[in-house]
Amino acid sequence: MDKDSIIQVGGDVEKALKGQYVINPKQVLQEAWQKTTTTRWSINIGLLFVLLIGMACSLLVGEYLGGVENIMENPEASLILNIVVTLVIWPFLAGVEMMGVLHAVGVKTQPKLVFAFLKRGSWVALCAVMTSVLISLGLQLLIIPGIFLAVALSLTIPLVLEKRLTPGKAIILSLKALRFQWFNIFAVYLFMVMALAASLLPMVIAQTEIMMFIASVIFIFSLSYLAPCYYNAKGILYREIFGMKLHAVAADAQVGDDTFVA
Repeated sequence: MDKDSIIQVGGDVEKALKGQYVINPKQVLQEAWQKTTTTRWSINIGLLFVLLIGMACSLLVGEYLGGVENIMENPEASLILNIVVTLVIWPFLAGVEMMGVLHAVGVKTQPKLVFAFLKRGSWVALCAVMTSVLISLGLQLLIIPGIFLAVALSLTIPLVLEKRLTPGKAIILSLKALRFQWFNIFAVYLFMVMALAASLLPMVIAQTEIMMFIASVIFIFSLSYLAPCYYNAKGILYREIFGMKLHAVAADAQVGDDTFVA
C-alpha cells in the first residue's frame, strides 16, 4: 500500500456536530474489554511511568512549597502544586490516552508512546488545565454541572493531538458533539467507576493486616485491567464520535504525531 494513502476510520467531525452517531454502552464496554486482554501491558507500563513522574514532581515542588504540612494547611500552595503536576504529567499522559485511541482502530502500541506527542505538550497541558478548571467550577456550583462537563470534555486531549486543534476549539467541539449522546457516554464511565469501587470494597471491609494485604493485591490486580479498559473505552468513544484519518504505514513503522491527518 502507498505510504501516502489515507484511511478514514469511524465517524467524522461534521456528523458528530449534528449528532449523527450512536453510542451503545454495552458494545463499547465489551469491545474495550476484548482489546484490554491483548493491549493492557503497554498502557500499564505507560501509566507506571507517568505515576513515577508525578510522584517525583510532587516531591520536588512540595519541598519547594514548604513540605506536606504546609501544603495541606495552605490552599494556595495546594493549588500551585496541583497546577504544576498537571502541567508536567499531561504531556506524557496524553500518550496513554492516544494508546486507547490507536487500539480502537487496530494499531498496536508500545509504552514509549508516552514520549511521542511531547512536541504538542504545551497545548495538551493548557487543555488539561482549562478542562480541570471548568470541571472544578462546575462541581462547586451544584455538582451536576461538574459531572456534565467531566463527561462532555473527556475527549478533548485526543482532539488536540489527533485533530491538531487548539485547546479552546477542542473544548468547544467536545461540548457540542458529546451532548447528543451524553447519557450513553456517562453510562460507560459510570460502569468503570462502579467497577473501581467494587475492587476497593475488600480494602474497606478488611479488618486484619492479612486481609488488608490480600485486599490490596486484589485491588492492584483489578486496576491492571480496569485502567487499560478505561482508556480503551475512551478510544472507542473517540473513534465512534469523531473518527480518525490515518496515514497508511508499514507494519514495522513507528507510531507518532505524523501518523494522523489533521
